Amino acid sequence: MDPVFILHQTVCGAIAAAGFGVLFNIGFRSLGWCALTGGVALAVRTMGLEQGWSLEAASFVAALVVGGTVRLLAAYADVTENTLDVAGCIPMVPGSFAAKAILGFLALTSPALTDATAVLSEAVQFTLRVMFTIGAIGTGLAVPTLLLRVRVRRPTKLI
Repeated sequence: MDPVFILHQTVCGAIAAAGFGVLFNIGFRSLGWCALTGGVALAVRTMGLEQGWSLEAASFVAALVVGGTVRLLAAYADVTENTLDVAGCIPMVPGSFAAKAILGFLALTSPALTDATAVLSEAVQFTLRVMFTIGAIGTGLAVPTLLLRVRVRRPTKLI
């Protein structure tokens, strides 16, 4: 594992997440929390990819770590947990695969198409990778929410 590459991915994830925090109208004081979650997300995903994991598996584990981190640090941030989750994980969305899928489907309408089966197969493959990666991110964020949920016991009424 190249520590410089992991540091690069961490910084880029932090900048991207803080940028999405600005788009989500998060207060200036809370942008650091967004940067933290984005940096953690891309660092964990990059380490998973460096270990040979698939994009989907690495994204799941990264989202799981981000979700757990946000749940444990929620008392310190002035932002809702869901906002930090989303802002931190948006940099992991595979935009390149989504663009390739869309361009592949658009290429099917070309009048000079030579091998439609190969183009369709590639476009479907990219679409599935995007869908499974986004599903893995969503599942990874949901697991800590379900496991670390605070359960309030209501008193039972005596008749």
